[in-house]
Amino acid sequence: MKVTRTRKGQILWVEVSRPDALNAIDFDVMTGLEEALDDAEREMPRVFVLSGAGERSFISGGDLKRFSELVTADDARSMASRMVAILARIEALPCWTLACLNGDAYGGGTETLLAFDLRVASPNAHLGFTQSHFHLPPGWGGLTRLVEAVGASRAQYWLATGSVISAQEAHHAGLVHEVHAHVRQAVERRAEKLALMEPELVQIIKDGVRRAITLPRHEAIATELEPFAKMWAGEEHHRRVKDWMA
Repeated sequence: MKVTRTRKGQILWVEVSRPDALNAIDFDVMTGLEEALDDAEREMPRVFVLSGAGERSFISGGDLKRFSELVTADDARSMASRMVAILARIEALPCWTLACLNGDAYGGGTETLLAFDLRVASPNAHLGFTQSHFHLPPGWGGLTRLVEAVGASRAQYWLATGSVISAQEAHHAGLVHEVHAHVRQAVERRAEKLALMEPELVQIIKDGVRRAITLPRHEAIATELEPFAKMWAGEEHHRRVKDWMA
């Protein structure tokens, strides 16, 4: 299997396993990711994790050898549209999503990790915005997501130069949230803590972040009031306050 799924309590861990191709995405990997998302949407874990097999590569990008048979604009559009839909489904999950950068990510690999709420990297990982080396822009939504993550100026520079950056530089820029030597264990610990948050609160936070990006500022701020008031009046909030005051 090119994509494996492991369920541990409230955590669904998905792994791309093509070590001979540095975990590059081909059509079989797309199918595996779609099946994993079917599971997540049906079973509703509290955390969805994605990693690559081994220690060398998270996802090295789209498999250019497999995709070399795609020669027309329609071929490219069909392939890219499928990945756009996969990454949109990841973003739309009502649970926390966590990318475990166990190794390098290039091209489509960086576009994939940008669809996740939280990104944790090995200090040995490198991130490459290398699409321009192949006379291509990002095509899976990565340009927009990169601008959202690090700002227009830095995103444009990385894409224009085909930059390859270290995990530490990515962390400094806000592209990666944490860097840990034992990245899988660190992601497991982070996922276990994230799984403690009630799904209702997760959904409110994620919806609020999306509104902050898409709505005018005054409208986004106004939409925070009702979810806050509703959660304040809930039993869980009062229980936690009572426990804290005890």
